[in-house]
Amino acid sequence: LSGNTRNCFLTGNPDSYRNLIRKGLRCLLDVPHTSGQEVYRNANHSSGRFFSQSSQALGEKIPSLLSSSVGQPPRHFAAWNIQINRSFHISPSLQAAPVPLFWIIVKPAQKLFAIILGRSIRNWWKALPPNKRELFKESARKNKWKILLGVSSLGVVFIMFYFTHLEETPITGRARLLVFGKEHFRELSQMEYDMWMEQFKSQMLPETDARYQVVERVVGHLSESNKDIPQVSALKWVIHVVDEPGVNAFVLPNGQVFVFTGLLDAVSDIHQLSFILGHEIAHAVLEHAVKKASLVHFLDFLSLIFLTMIWAICPRDSLAVAGQWIQSKLQEFMFDRPYSRTLEAEADKVGLQFAAKACVDVRASSVFWQQMELAEAIQGQPKLPEWLSTHPSHENRAEHLDRLIPEALKIRESCNCPSLSGPDPRLIFRLNMQHLLESSKGRGPPNSTKQDPSKPKLDFPNT
Repeated sequence: LSGNTRNCFLTGNPDSYRNLIRKGLRCLLDVPHTSGQEVYRNANHSSGRFFSQSSQALGEKIPSLLSSSVGQPPRHFAAWNIQINRSFHISPSLQAAPVPLFWIIVKPAQKLFAIILGRSIRNWWKALPPNKRELFKESARKNKWKILLGVSSLGVVFIMFYFTHLEETPITGRARLLVFGKEHFRELSQMEYDMWMEQFKSQMLPETDARYQVVERVVGHLSESNKDIPQVSALKWVIHVVDEPGVNAFVLPNGQVFVFTGLLDAVSDIHQLSFILGHEIAHAVLEHAVKKASLVHFLDFLSLIFLTMIWAICPRDSLAVAGQWIQSKLQEFMFDRPYSRTLEAEADKVGLQFAAKACVDVRASSVFWQQMELAEAIQGQPKLPEWLSTHPSHENRAEHLDRLIPEALKIRESCNCPSLSGPDPRLIFRLNMQHLLESSKGRGPPNSTKQDPSKPKLDFPNT
C-alpha cells in the first residue's frame, strides 16, 4: 500500500496480508464506526539451522534444554552442515495499527491525490502565457513574507502536533510519539491472531507435546518473575507452538505468543530461549507496534506535501517518478530503518532485564547472536551494512548485550537468584570457535556445502 513493503508492521507472507486486508474490509462494511490505519509488514519466516543439536531427535533435545544450567554452546559444531537464512529475526517487524483499517483504503487515495494535484499544478503553469507567468512571479515576490508566514504557521502546527502527542514509554521512560489509541491495536491484534491461527491451524502442537511444555514453562516463569510490572501482569500470555522449520518467534500486542519449532532447534539451551522470548515480550510490553505505526503515519502525512511538490516541480513524469522513489528511499533509510533498529535495541535491553529477574543466565544472550554471526560466516553469506537493515547486525547486537550484561547480573543478584555455576558461556563459545578454526585449518569444506558456481547465491532479505 505504501510502495515500500519493507516498512510493514504485520509479519507474514503476501497471501496472509491480503487475507487480513479482506477481513479488515469486511469489518469496515459490517461495523459503521470502525476506523483503521495503514498496515505494513516487514518479515520473512525463514528456515535456519545450525549446530549438530539441530539434527537431534526432539526427545533428545528437550531434556537438554530443561537440564541446562550455564548456557554452554555445544562442544562440537556441525560446521559444514550449517544452513542459515539472512532473513532470520525473532520479532515480527511490528504489528498493525487498527486506527484505522480505514487508512488501508485511504492511503493509496491520498498518494494518488497528491500526484494528481502536483501534476495539475505543473500543467497549469505550463499552459499560462508568458505575461501571466511574470505577473504571478511578481505577485509572489510582493507577498513573499505572507507566503513565508503561511508556511511557517503550517510547520508550527506540525511541531505542536508532534509534541502534544508525546508520551512516556513504560519501563524505560523514553518519550514516544503516539498518534493512535492503544485500543485500536488490540482490535487489530485480534484480527491478526485469527489470521495466524487460520494459517497454522494444521501445524499447531498440542499442549501435551514436550516442545509446547518447554515454551509454556519459559513464558510462565518470565511473566511470573516480572508480575510487579503492570504491563506484564495486565496481559494474558497464551502460547502457540507452530511445527514450522523457520527460526522465528513473535508476540502479538494482545499477549498471543507464537514460537516456531525451528527456533527450538536453533537455540543451545533454555537460557537463550528465555532471553529470546523475553525480547519478544518486551516488544509487546513497550507497545512498539503503536510507536512504529505512529511515527510512520506522521512521516507519511508529511511526505504527501513533498510528493505534491515533486510532481509540481519536475518537468516530466519520468523525473517525478524518480524523485518520488528517491524521496521514499530517503525516508526509509533516514527514519524508518534507524527507528526500527532503535526499537530492537530497546527490546533487547528490557528483555534482558526480564530474563535477569527470572534468574536466567543472561550471559547466554550475547552467545546466541555470536552463534548467528558464526553461522553466517560459515555459510558464506555477504555481510551487508547495518544501515540497510531494520535490525541491528548480529555482531553489534552481541556487543550491545555484552555492555548490558553487568547491569543485568546486578538485577539478577538483587532478586536473590542462585549463583551462576560453571564457566562463562561466552568464554566457552570463544574456545569452541577457536577449536573449530584450528581443526578446519588445512582442509576445505566438504563438497556437500560447496556452491555450484553456475547457480547464483540466494539473496535473502535482510530483516
